[in-house]
Amino acid sequence: MEEQKITKIPFGKLGIIVHESCRDLGKKVDDYIVKRRKEEFAKNCSEYHVEELKDSYIIDSEIIRFANGEAKGHLKETIRGKDIFVLADIGNYSVTYNMFGRENGMSPDDHFQDVKRLISAIAGKARRIHLIMPLLYESRQDKRNSRESLDCAIALQELENMGVENIFTFDAHETRVQNAIPQTGFESLHSTYQIIKAINKVEDKICFDKEQLMVISPDTGAMDRAIFYASILGLDVGLFYKRRDYKKIVDGKNPIIQHEYMGADVEGKDILIVDDMIASGGSIFDIAAELKSKNARNVYVAVTFTFFTNGIEKMNEFYQKGYIKKLFSTNLTYIPDKFKQAEWFQEVDMSKMVSLLIDTVNYDDSVSPLLDATNKIKKILDK
Repeated sequence: MEEQKITKIPFGKLGIIVHESCRDLGKKVDDYIVKRRKEEFAKNCSEYHVEELKDSYIIDSEIIRFANGEAKGHLKETIRGKDIFVLADIGNYSVTYNMFGRENGMSPDDHFQDVKRLISAIAGKARRIHLIMPLLYESRQDKRNSRESLDCAIALQELENMGVENIFTFDAHETRVQNAIPQTGFESLHSTYQIIKAINKVEDKICFDKEQLMVISPDTGAMDRAIFYASILGLDVGLFYKRRDYKKIVDGKNPIIQHEYMGADVEGKDILIVDDMIASGGSIFDIAAELKSKNARNVYVAVTFTFFTNGIEKMNEFYQKGYIKKLFSTNLTYIPDKFKQAEWFQEVDMSKMVSLLIDTVNYDDSVSPLLDATNKIKKILDK
């Protein structure tokens, strides 16, 4: 990742509000910003820059929860005139709260309400408000197929009405949802560069050669992502098509009958399956088993978000059987320790990129270099 050079005055003094759901990532992001600014500001001795040197840019804040489950956001220091970045992980199911003496796990709905509470506590005193929500709230309900709610669009409009000027997310399920807020900044960033960098560093046996490696899309929705990976790496691409039973609805969706493969022969090749997320993992397991039955050599999986909503027992089984060799996933949403400790899991750290994003926006520079990682990936391949 190319470093952002700090050469001018920022739009406003930086303040980062980190929700409890994002404490670990927020701390890493803050550390990167502090280090970078101290190194860069040492070359610039203007009075403003010296004043802006801090040991932390995190605003002291909290969510106060009442015994009946209601809550309020509280900022413990001034944010007047500051350029505020709110950082939250709506997918962190490890956060709990007490209600009527019972311990409840925080759902995405609970986290989103907390985000709005923190924005409400700003009360118009900040110079600008930006929201970094790596896992976009209700991103899986981004379009209407029948008489359904359109939750993601409504949530974005709520944030716009509260004064949020820019919303940043990663690998949005459907980027066209930004049409709901045409006057508000919306950017969906990607983790492609960091994932390829991690693969290249960790799996030295992988050869980025089309005769030895192939990219697979698990469904039609992930095809654009697979094509990008294949194009930038100079590889062939294949596709699995999901045949569904449209006569039934199970857990809110039509069950998959079979995965049909379309593409070149995979025999003797390493396979890289790419997608935005793993929910239950069912599709990945079916596809990995099908690829091994076609005599694929090693199967790797690269995603931005990993949930395994039904647990990781089957993933452990598939690893032991040799069906899946390694899973690469970012730390943009909560990762339990049992995932991190598994031999098949490789965490891809995105904190440096998020810190560069904050610095870039705070100094009113273009985020285009962060959106397009083509040149950086080519440098990895050249080496």
